Formats: sequence, structure tokens, C-alpha cells
Amino acid sequence: QSLLAQILQCPLRPSAQSVALPTEVLPVTSSLTFFQLAESDFASTFRLLTVFAYGTYADYLAEAGDLPPLTEAQRNKLRHLSVVTLAAKVKCIPYAVLLEALALRNVRQLEDLVIEAVYADVLRGSLDQRNQRLEVDYSIGRDIQRQDLSAISRTLQEWCVGCEVVLSGIEEQVSRANQHKEQQLGLKQQIESEVANLKKTIKVTTAAAAAATSQDPEQHLTELREPASGTNQRQPSKKASKGKGLRGSAKIWSKSN
Repeated sequence: QSLLAQILQCPLRPSAQSVALPTEVLPVTSSLTFFQLAESDFASTFRLLTVFAYGTYADYLAEAGDLPPLTEAQRNKLRHLSVVTLAAKVKCIPYAVLLEALALRNVRQLEDLVIEAVYADVLRGSLDQRNQRLEVDYSIGRDIQRQDLSAISRTLQEWCVGCEVVLSGIEEQVSRANQHKEQQLGLKQQIESEVANLKKTIKVTTAAAAAATSQDPEQHLTELREPASGTNQRQPSKKASKGKGLRGSAKIWSKSN
């Protein structure tokens, strides 16, 4: 009994859980003699151990009349474990819920208890004093009872179903992406084929026109470009001729005078 009292009073230390959590003691002492404690004079001590292993401070208060009294260290430890239990269900815990679950009188006591748990690495998070809530980022795990296995199995099964749905969605998106890629490749090949055919048609047409004029195809294309440039060159000469005519008429006029 004195050994169990020391275990229950030992502070929570996640790095050394073998001397911190009562659930570490249950497997070691799970002999017939140990479980006979449940029906012996030490039944209350055995029940207190199971409360520390799986229960909360509210569970202790509900049976406080049949259980041994707690020291202040044991009380704080069970309260820390109760916060861990709440953190496993919700990550933002209102102060009102914590005050009721831990049977604390004011916010100052609650914040001191949470800060103590954070320094002990029992949980990690922040105190949102403005919104009056505890935001949990991480907390240690607690052992489970046999009756919890079915709920855990159901949760894992739902998680597996969710993973299969996500995987199916990913495969569908990959299939759509591959179809789109094939369509784009087909369109690219079609365009390249049309461009190649157009080039062939232009070449054949040019060759036929050059053959009709008995000219080389390249020379024929060159001549098709020349008229436009030749027209631009002739225009300055016309202007020049007009200028010469005016100068000549001026000379004739002066002689007549």
C-alpha cells in the first residue's frame, strides 16, 4: 500500500513513465495476488490506482467517500491527467469546462495548474486569456481499457474508409490529367500535320507556276516580289521629271521677256 501511495504521488514525467503512470504498474503486478486486492481490505487502494490509470478527478470526487484521501501532490497529478483526457477529445478547452472538471475555484488556480503541466511536459499549448480557453497543441497519451477497444477499432475503420475515398479521388484526378495530356498531344500532332501539308501544297503550287513560265521556282518567287519594290523606285523619277519641265518653262519665259 505504501508503494502504491508513492506511485500515485510521483509527478508525471513523460520521459520516465515507468515511475510516473500507474498503468505501468498494473501489467507488472497483474498476478492473481494483486487482483485479489479488489476483494480484500485494500480494495479502496486498488480502486484508487485504477482511477489514476484510466479515470479523472471527477471520477475520484464521485467516489471520494469510498477511496483514500489524496495528498496535494496526488491531487495535482490526477488533475493533470484529467486535462490530458480532455485534450484527447478537444483541442480548445474553455476555462469553464476546466474549472468544473478540476473542481477549481478561480482562473488563477487553473492557469497555475496548466503552467505546471506545461513545464512538466505533460502537454503543450497556450492560455488564451482573452477568449478564456486552453489551446492544446500536444499532450501525452493515456492507457486504454478493454471496453475502449471497440471504439478505437471503429475509429480506425472510419479512418481507413476516408483514406480509400481520398485515394480514389486522387486516382480519378490522375486519370483526367492523363486524358487531357493525350488530347493535347493529339491536337499538337494534328496541327503539325496540317502545317506540313500546307507547306507541301505551297511548294507544289509554286513549282507548277514556275514550270508554266519555264522559270526556276526560286526565280519565280523573286519576280513575284519585285513589282512592289519597282513601283516604289519609279515614283521619285516621275517627280524629278516634273521638276525639270517646270525649270525649262521658266527659262523660256525669261527669254521671251
